[in-house]
Amino acid sequence: MNRLQEKFTAEVQPAVVKEFNITNPMLTPKLEKIVISVGAGEEGKDTKILQNITDTISLIAGQKAVVTMAKKSVAGFKVRAGYPVGVKVTLRNEQMYAFLDKLISVALPRVKDFRGLPRTGFDGRANYNFGLNEQLMFPEVEYDNIMKTHGMNITIVTTASNDKEAFKLLELVGLPFAKGK
Repeated sequence: MNRLQEKFTAEVQPAVVKEFNITNPMLTPKLEKIVISVGAGEEGKDTKILQNITDTISLIAGQKAVVTMAKKSVAGFKVRAGYPVGVKVTLRNEQMYAFLDKLISVALPRVKDFRGLPRTGFDGRANYNFGLNEQLMFPEVEYDNIMKTHGMNITIVTTASNDKEAFKLLELVGLPFAKGK
């Protein structure tokens, strides 16, 4: 069991239950999954760069990433249905906690001028989204193996009933939110 997972079951869940007066243990908010996604953009046409992005995200997540394809043709973006448009990976259970632990304790402190994650990333359904500008903050990524730097979007899906519960849950887990509102 991961150390963050142990902390979650020992400290975070009881604190959330106490704060929100949850009587039914099945209604206790939990982390459901983490989705890491990268939009390929123009690089989607170059198979070598797309493969490099896939390898990098797989290395960061510890699980094989999938190339996402366009569902519809969009003439304005010069995209046909079936063209590769991005890369994503969905993490659950052990891998989710391992990635979140690595993100909190290793990757985010390595971000230059980091002042915390924005508090405005909640979507109204108790899920949290934020973006990272480059992949070089993760220790597994070697600078020499990168063909092009790219950002990524990270979505943390919770089972909380509202954004307030989700914020408190993620704050107790250890996500460094920015000071202020």
